[in-house]
Amino acid sequence: MSKSSVSAVLGFMAGAAAGAAIGILFAPEKGASTRKKIKDQAHKLSDEMTDNVSRKVDDLSKYLSGFANETKEKIADLEKKTRQEIKEVKEKATK
Repeated sequence: MSKSSVSAVLGFMAGAAAGAAIGILFAPEKGASTRKKIKDQAHKLSDEMTDNVSRKVDDLSKYLSGFANETKEKIADLEKKTRQEIKEVKEKATK
């Protein structure tokens, strides 16, 4: 995920949290009820962010693993081609 996408997601989440908090603060309810709602919203947002970050870390891990495997394969192919070329050069040199 690009930096701009991550920034957009984080900006949206922060805006949603701020909007929810402001809505709760201006609601005509008792202080204890308002504090409980804010606490519940904070826990919900925290859980959502944790899940999102966890998914992104998993995605990045899979991407890096695939990249590493692809790189290893390319290096092995290059090594095989290089050994073959060295062999061919030695054969030509001995003729």
